[in-house]
Amino acid sequence: MIAVLATLGVFGAIVTVTQVSNAGTWGRNRPSAAKPCPTAPAPATSAPSTSAPTGAPGTANPSSSAAAEGPGTAAKPQTRSYHDHGAVQHPGDGQEPGTLAQRGRPGGGGANCTPSPGTSSSSAPGNPAALEPLGADCSDSDLQTHDGFQNGPRCVGTAFGEVGAPEQNPSLLITQAPNSVRVNQQFTLRVSTRNLVRDRFLPAGQGGYYKESSFLTEEGLVRGHFHSACRMLGSSRSAPDPAPVPAFFVATEDGRGGAQPDTVTVTVPGLTQRGTAQCAVWAGDGSHRIPMMTRANQVPAFDVVRITVR
Repeated sequence: MIAVLATLGVFGAIVTVTQVSNAGTWGRNRPSAAKPCPTAPAPATSAPSTSAPTGAPGTANPSSSAAAEGPGTAAKPQTRSYHDHGAVQHPGDGQEPGTLAQRGRPGGGGANCTPSPGTSSSSAPGNPAALEPLGADCSDSDLQTHDGFQNGPRCVGTAFGEVGAPEQNPSLLITQAPNSVRVNQQFTLRVSTRNLVRDRFLPAGQGGYYKESSFLTEEGLVRGHFHSACRMLGSSRSAPDPAPVPAFFVATEDGRGGAQPDTVTVTVPGLTQRGTAQCAVWAGDGSHRIPMMTRANQVPAFDVVRITVR
């Protein structure tokens, strides 16, 4: 019996050493350290070519009076910003006609190099290797610098910006959606948001994509907006192709929202294809990134439903 226990103890020690050794190789196989990278200056909280108000967070959008009325129809959807249940919807997230020609714009280059690891030398208890990030900016990237337009591959050098306290991180829920609709039938999604001040929106088609860091209000809430999109699924058994433009897509900015949950109604003018539609809603900061959460185990501000189009 003693011999059996001794054998098991040796086997367990070998397994433990093997697991620790494998975990440590993730850090040791990273690229070697490179020169320190300069920190890019943080973008200003207000920028040109934005439909968002430049006043205090949470104020009504002064440009909303120039928006069209209604989302149009499935056959002829609205192509410019429009009013919908008191909010301003931006079809295509501000992607104006003709701006696809922006693809291929020179990105500013940058030195060819490899990402540099971090400089942390301390290890958490039980962690056999120090935390070694691949890098924290684009100074060691081979890719062109992202210039605010929707091109890739690029390296985005914009700082992440501000993140709030856990209880003030944004959340979102689709509270009402139809189970099924007819082809070309108009329907609505009811969306509730919390801790999201919907007053900041830099048009992606005008160079505002990933251009601005995240900023909080004086109360510690994210400034931004939310997106709604519906796409048709070719299969319910595998992840869809991410590249095609969805059948419906708007960014919602209405100058409202705060610490208390409120509800916004988003009208979908209709879907032209039979099948299963995946309708998703997710929060965005001023430059369209889903807002950061304080902890890794917090669910980001998004929700998804599936709707049968018959």
